[in-house]
Amino acid sequence: MLGAALPAVLLFRRFGLGAVLGYLLAGVLIGPQVLNVVGDANGKMGIAEIGITLLLFLVGLELNPRRLWELRREIFGMGLAQVVIAGLAISAVVFAFTGFTPAAALALGLPLALSSTAQVLPLLRSAGRLHTKFGERAFSILLFQDLSIVPLITVIAALSRAPADANAPPGWLLGLYTVGAIILLVLAGRFILSPALRLIGNLGEREMFVASGLFTVLAASALMEALHLSTALGAFVAGVMLADSPYRHELEADVEPFRSILLGLFFLTVGMLLDLSAIATRPLFVIGLAAALIVVKTLVLYGIARIAKMERRSAFALGLLLSQGGEFGFVLFGQAQAALLIKPEAASLFSAVVTLSMATTPFLMSLARRFGGEEAGAKLRGLAGPEEADQAAAIVVGHGRFGQTVAQMLLAHGLSLTIVDLDTEIIDIGDRLNIKIYYGDGTRIDLLRQAGAEEAKLICFCLDGEQPDAETLRTIQTAFPKARLFVRLFDRRHDLALRGIEVAGTVREVFESAVCMGRQVLETLGVDEAEMDRIEEDYRERDRRRLDAQHEEGDIRSARAMALMHRPGQLGVSLDEDEGTPL
Repeated sequence: MLGAALPAVLLFRRFGLGAVLGYLLAGVLIGPQVLNVVGDANGKMGIAEIGITLLLFLVGLELNPRRLWELRREIFGMGLAQVVIAGLAISAVVFAFTGFTPAAALALGLPLALSSTAQVLPLLRSAGRLHTKFGERAFSILLFQDLSIVPLITVIAALSRAPADANAPPGWLLGLYTVGAIILLVLAGRFILSPALRLIGNLGEREMFVASGLFTVLAASALMEALHLSTALGAFVAGVMLADSPYRHELEADVEPFRSILLGLFFLTVGMLLDLSAIATRPLFVIGLAAALIVVKTLVLYGIARIAKMERRSAFALGLLLSQGGEFGFVLFGQAQAALLIKPEAASLFSAVVTLSMATTPFLMSLARRFGGEEAGAKLRGLAGPEEADQAAAIVVGHGRFGQTVAQMLLAHGLSLTIVDLDTEIIDIGDRLNIKIYYGDGTRIDLLRQAGAEEAKLICFCLDGEQPDAETLRTIQTAFPKARLFVRLFDRRHDLALRGIEVAGTVREVFESAVCMGRQVLETLGVDEAEMDRIEEDYRERDRRRLDAQHEEGDIRSARAMALMHRPGQLGVSLDEDEGTPL
């Protein structure tokens, strides 16, 4: 399965069509209806669905309770409206044009209201728009769609014609189970898992982090399954309860490869399960319904976005972006089939509708970008793009709390500067302070070219939040060889991720301020200036040598690096005496 996926995914990514479609095509080719080299797709689906739970765990890790509260209007306002209105509208279309019963039309229409989190989020992230207002609204709607899986499964179960499960508890008891399970998971996260992660962090065993991350997801999902609840909800709650943990990034890095592989296997098995003969007999039905799905969801989302006071072009772009069917539709069609609401042929037909609509996502994303989304709204508000800037010696990307200091120091030297930022509020503040900031995503090659990067001497990436990754920087470096790159880093892990990229300078965002506070604490304790200078010099040298060791071994837990750290009971140990100290 993986061997079939590799060339298919590479080919589809090469043409900008996304990995999901590559996996689906690979599944079709190796499935029982084409080459028939892999059997028992249904059996493999059980394992592959773990990829869905891991995806929701990672979504939960991105959302600490504070951010969830900040996005509550978008999540429970726009998200709820989109699922309900789009679901009912699509159900009406299915009922009117197919002859299905009302229950079957509802069981098919509601899943079609969901969009593809697995496709849209990576596209937003690669375009640098995930943390813009436009991106946050898209993310909020996707999050509510992911959360709505639980009630949608409940709706399908309520409509079921299958014999009742004698072991399944009544609905009111399921509600109590849900609340109780969530409370139990939150308490377990705070009083059991967090101390355990702290202990693992002190031991420095990477394998234990991998094991603890996977155990957290599977245990939370298993608890939910034992209570006849959604495993996806358990995984999401597990992620949220660890979103504030200092080990969040470590868990994310450890779980992500498993999520990628298992989610890929999920799409492969969906491709294997597609009934090609049913699709071949009614190709116009599949194409027509996929087109209707895109039109209906675009119009519904456009209306909701306009009510939420989004600009016309941004609202239309949001509708296009989220107009495709989603991967959870495959799961819900299976539920509807098990509930005897639809036949296997119908499940295959509507899975094909979802697949075809997902195939349009890259093209719809391109069209949404042409309409401009948030950028078009910014232009309508009169915000200047970097194409209007004069040629400058340096480009500063990001003018938040970090970028302001860098820009001020360069301006103090008399250097000509072009400042670029995506946050319209920051641009408005700059206007009030008579500082010209141009609107745009400074990690995009075309925008940097408009800003004069081909002739610039320096490009400083000072972004708050998500920083450019190694591939982005490598592309920028190739496109603008004259410019020297400076990058704000989140932490040591980000530094290690940029190995092989020739950047002129990097700064971890809290390093200098932490050193400064350390000096203040020592000064308060009465330590003299010479001793503080010695301590700071010693720490900086240790940190430099630790980073060198981590780069050489490609491991943040390098034994040589860990040996250079001060520990309780090692007071006053010099660098020469301490080097090589065993862990």
